Amino acid sequence: MSLDPAIKQKIDQLVAQDSVVLFMKGTRSFPQCGFSASVVNILNTLIPKYATVNVLSDPDVRGGMKEYSDWPTFPQLFIKGEFVGGADIVRQMYETGELEKKLGDLVAPAKAVAVTVTPRAAQELTAALKEGSPGDVIHLTITQAWEHQLDIGGKEASHVTIETNGITVQLDRASASRANGVSIDFIEDATGAGFKIDNPNRPAMVREIGPKDLKALLDSGKVKHFYDVRTQKERDIAKLEGATLLDDTTMASIEALPKDTPIAFHCHHGGRSRGAAEHFLKQGFKQVYNLAGGIDAWSKDVDPSIKRY
Repeated sequence: MSLDPAIKQKIDQLVAQDSVVLFMKGTRSFPQCGFSASVVNILNTLIPKYATVNVLSDPDVRGGMKEYSDWPTFPQLFIKGEFVGGADIVRQMYETGELEKKLGDLVAPAKAVAVTVTPRAAQELTAALKEGSPGDVIHLTITQAWEHQLDIGGKEASHVTIETNGITVQLDRASASRANGVSIDFIEDATGAGFKIDNPNRPAMVREIGPKDLKALLDSGKVKHFYDVRTQKERDIAKLEGATLLDDTTMASIEALPKDTPIAFHCHHGGRSRGAAEHFLKQGFKQVYNLAGGIDAWSKDVDPSIKRY
């Protein structure tokens, strides 16, 4: 079935309206599917201006695009009139740096990023670089999940480059957008040695904590607010001293606490309490702990007198 000439002409005009055009579900400010949102996030990282076409608002365009580009799904990205691909292809090109090269002079200049390598970390990184190839630099990657990774590799022309304490650090554009203020240190203590990366941009996350570590925080008074997410029937079987039943009254009392108050939760095995912990994280609390393995793990690792069920 051939594409209706009138619809083709309309799509031709839409493709030609800007150097970068994204046919998507929703708009740049309000994507209406996860795949469209992922491409918008990538483009927002790289370029200040591009056009979007909401295929949900025009059935003719939505149907015609699939034949026009010979691509069955949305979003669909066009750069300078050329069809590039859908969400998976755009993401792969972004991660390899190909998308930035394809966009060329449309890419906005990289914003200045401050990353600090401490003198101690610089010693270790310098030693590591000696094991690499000539011209190698340190690459810092920060994923969408806020995982941090240090690698050694060749210099990438498209990456953001930072010089700190005699060390050259490079970041891809996505990592650079999450890196301002990062500090890289090297720590040696009784538990071992390794790099420690502090990132002030990382959003607060529920901190999974083992029974022994949580007991230490409770005993030291660093955590004074400890809550039991189980039912009263379960508490009648076994309970941890100092843990308050999480009911409506307790919920209200927690919400009244200062948002920098450390709070901890437990249940039978850790699932229900994680849900409660994530709820209060969304309320703005910054130090939220969840007992990994719940009261069952506490009984095994801390206090065998606690009845298991």
